[in-house]
Parts: sequence; structure tokens; C-alpha cells
Amino acid sequence: MTAPGTVVIATRGSALALAQANLVLARCRAAFPGLSFELRIIKTTGDKLQTASMAQQGKELPKGLFTKELEAALLERQAHLAVHSLKDLPTELPAGLCLGGVCERADVRDALIYRAADGLPGADRGFPPHLTVQGLPAGAAVATSSTRRKAQLLALRPGLKTPELRGNVLTRLRKLAERAELDATVLALAGLARLNYTVTPQGRLEGDGVPAGLLAAILDTAVMLPCVGQGAIGLEARQEDERSAAICQRLNHYDTLQCVSAERAFLAAMGGGCQSPVAAHAEVFGSQLRLRAAWFAPGLVRRAETSGPLDQPLELGRGIAARLKAEGAHEGR
Repeated sequence: MTAPGTVVIATRGSALALAQANLVLARCRAAFPGLSFELRIIKTTGDKLQTASMAQQGKELPKGLFTKELEAALLERQAHLAVHSLKDLPTELPAGLCLGGVCERADVRDALIYRAADGLPGADRGFPPHLTVQGLPAGAAVATSSTRRKAQLLALRPGLKTPELRGNVLTRLRKLAERAELDATVLALAGLARLNYTVTPQGRLEGDGVPAGLLAAILDTAVMLPCVGQGAIGLEARQEDERSAAICQRLNHYDTLQCVSAERAFLAAMGGGCQSPVAAHAEVFGSQLRLRAAWFAPGLVRRAETSGPLDQPLELGRGIAARLKAEGAHEGR
């Protein structure tokens, strides 16, 4: 039973979610030694749909697949804070809730994970270290359920196959190792790092439970633009909860917040959620914010870049969305 006065932090129960929640828990305890904190694991709709496709053609998936139940716990006062991978948090939050803060962002890049040439039994083929997307042969199967990744992979290397792949990080790695018809997948570098997986200078992917025979190549953002909020941990709370607001403020990283605010404003203006075929990445340069964004229409990639004052992230995000939409409308005439 939770002791009175304890700050309850809601989280999903996946290995990655727990790694992130424990990171937040440690920072809370260090910043507020006089308070008591505990984690509460909550199963979400997304956790229950591990076998379902996240990119069902012609079907609308519910918003907040990985956040709805955590938000219900906040609204029902069963928790004080909810920890999210920010990329999973919808841009429109339920009434009474707010994004209280974000932790300092981790590496936003993606990694191409693939079979080694000398690696896995039953594999028809493998590849040498430091592989590039362009170096994949026509017909190679790069498994992913991300519309953003699929669009960029096919723009870089037409002719690739992009079958669906679901599950947590370790499950995806095991499927890649066990299914001979799969050549590669793409995963967020931040998630790998938080699970204590590393990419060695030789290009090996190492970590507890990682199947032998897998290599990894880090993809520059110029090659694979990340999804909105990638690498950031979001802290959601009730708007009127002053104690939670103070905790969020202490843990908040200002530059990261400005960056993800620009990205989320762009996503909201494009009318999309975490499965929308868009990508964006904002970076701080002195007092300026640079935002790069992309919109992946069928058979076409539209890109734009803009800069503006660091304290005006919403205007920056909305402005670049309007620009991409205008370009699309002009091309459609």
C-alpha cells in the first residue's frame, strides 16, 4: 500500500519504459531527498496489441496507444506523474493534463541493425560492417512498422522490402536473428543506449541478450530524419498539481523543451500523430533554433528547413508546417 504523501510515477512495464522511469525516479530522489517516490506499472493498449500492425493500411489506429491508461491514472489521482517516450505522447492532451517538462534529450539518431556476413545460421546472406542504406541490395527486407522509416528507406533505396515488425527492442532483435527472410531493421539509438546496448567501433551490437551475429550502423539525421520527440522523455502531470509542477520544473531541460515544442507544433499543424508520415528535428545554436522537417507523401518526399528565436518554438513549428502544406498544394495544381 502506498504511504500517504508518496509521489506515484506511472510507467509502462516494458524494459525500455522501466529504464526511462527508473532514470526519472533516480533524478527525483536526488533533487527531492525529503520526498518519497514509487513507480506504478500500468499496462497500456499498445502493450496489448504487440501482434497488431502499427501501420494498418486504410485504418485509423487509436491515438495514445501507449499513453491513454497512464493519463487515466493521472486524472483519477492514482498517480502524480507519468513518464513517456515523448514520441508516443499525442500533441493534444486530455483536459486537465499538461506536459510538465522533458529530460535532457539523448541521441536522436536511428541505427540500421542487420545480419553479419559471418553471423547467423539459416541466413541466405549477410553484410559487412558499416553498411549504409544505399549499400543494401535491391529486394533486401528491412523490417519496420514506422511509416516515417519506411518512407525514408524507400526514398534512399527504391526496391527495398519493408515488412512489418512489432514488439519491444529485444523481441525485434530476436526476430531479426531468427527469421532468415529478414535482412535488417531500424531502431532508435536512444532506446538501445537506455537498455545498455552499445555499437562498438567495429560495428557490432552488444548488450545483455542481444543475439550474436548482429551488426549496427548509426544513421546520420541527414539520412534518416527522426520522428518528433525522439530521444526525449516526457513528464506529464495534472495542471493544478503544484507539487508535481515543481518536480517537473526541476527535472526539465530548457533547450530540449524548446526543441521538442517546435517539433510537436509542426506535427500538430500537420494534423498527425506518432504514426504520421512526417519527421522533424530541432537543434539549438546559441539563441537560435534550427528546425528541419519532412513530409512523406506517396512517392514523394518534401523537405524544409527554417531557423528562428529560441523562445518562439511554436511559431517555428507552425510556420514550417504551413510552408510544406503550401508547397504540396502548389504541386497538386
